[in-house]
Amino acid sequence: MRIILASSNSGKIAEFKAYLKDYKVLSYSEVIEPFEIEEYGKSFKENAIIKSRAVFDRLNDKNAVVLSDDSGISVPLLGGIPGIYSARFAGKDANAQKNLELLVEKLKEAGVERTDAFYTAAIAISTNRGDFSVHGWMYGEAVTDPKGSNGFGYDPMFIPKGFDKTLGELEESVKEQFSHRSRALKLALILLKTLIKDKK
Repeated sequence: MRIILASSNSGKIAEFKAYLKDYKVLSYSEVIEPFEIEEYGKSFKENAIIKSRAVFDRLNDKNAVVLSDDSGISVPLLGGIPGIYSARFAGKDANAQKNLELLVEKLKEAGVERTDAFYTAAIAISTNRGDFSVHGWMYGEAVTDPKGSNGFGYDPMFIPKGFDKTLGELEESVKEQFSHRSRALKLALILLKTLIKDKK
């Protein structure tokens, strides 16, 4: 069975494909013409469902299984920002580096070099039976001295709890064991297997 990912983020697609090895995983842009999806939700869960449902409806295939995620980093000291705006923190057309630089700037303005932070991942699955979602979290600290080139997004400025290196310095095989997306994917796999079993 194939799973369609409602994402064009190459970093996320690589993570999903690595984790969902038992399935044929395709980006939605490999199946249909890419289109803009307005993320108007007020939570990670709402935005994840908006994306997976939009792609499911556009596919016009009642047997399709569409999976999406909405994720980001939150810094309590800064009131929870960037949160659901993580991907567009420095503006709609900003890249990952600009987003990271802005968050580093905000931390420096607050007068700290490191502070508590956490990642949230909401994964949604849309099928002809409805929309389903699960969550995963990863706790640690955001720092003003980014290091490492592994991963993507804010990874170079986040040190997970129990480690002394940033996500940007850790190997993917290590991060897979505890990342917010891995934790959410473990639960999503249970949902997928249940949905597939019910289809038979």
